[in-house]
Amino acid sequence: MAELPGAGGTASTIVIVDVPRSDLSPPRLAEAMAIYVEAMGYPPASGAQRGTHMLRHAGFDSFRCRAALNADGKMLGFGYGYTSLPGQWWHDLVLRAVDGDTAYWLGSAFELSELHVLPAAQGAGLGERLLRSLADGLPHRTMVLSTPEGENRAWRLYRRLGFYDLARNHLFPGDHRPFGVLGARLPFPSPTEPGAGDQLSG
Repeated sequence: MAELPGAGGTASTIVIVDVPRSDLSPPRLAEAMAIYVEAMGYPPASGAQRGTHMLRHAGFDSFRCRAALNADGKMLGFGYGYTSLPGQWWHDLVLRAVDGDTAYWLGSAFELSELHVLPAAQGAGLGERLLRSLADGLPHRTMVLSTPEGENRAWRLYRRLGFYDLARNHLFPGDHRPFGVLGARLPFPSPTEPGAGDQLSG
């Protein structure tokens, strides 16, 4: 197995671990937000603001977080989410934008809030491992998310796991970039299941 440049390990030595709220110490949270900033190309100051949101989300009973750690315990990627409910900022905005059966897609949905892998560790399947770990055993009917528009690894991952278009080119307050809103039925198709990589829409 080849080394992951700048990641300090190989894909086979990287483990996916659960990160409960009690493990979100200031150093660990800062590590996650550094990944967020680098992966998204945001100014460093945006990490502190997003970290505050993550801590608030970690207070939800349905909060679930996973991290990819190398053999030295360094975080290479993370993802988290929670049950999407009326009254939440993202849920209420997306509810008005979804073109389709909102009761189906949002009535029993796990909202993927963040999923990021360090650029140096991308391309080795860590995003998919994190996402599958987050989805494993969820009681929800669907998983929903929003991601910036554009052909990139994130979109290819979501298509591979069966995410449908729920809304395209959606604009969120305070962000000039258009986003795609996507939803997938749970559980995800297995990696060997026919149709697992189909391009889906609608």
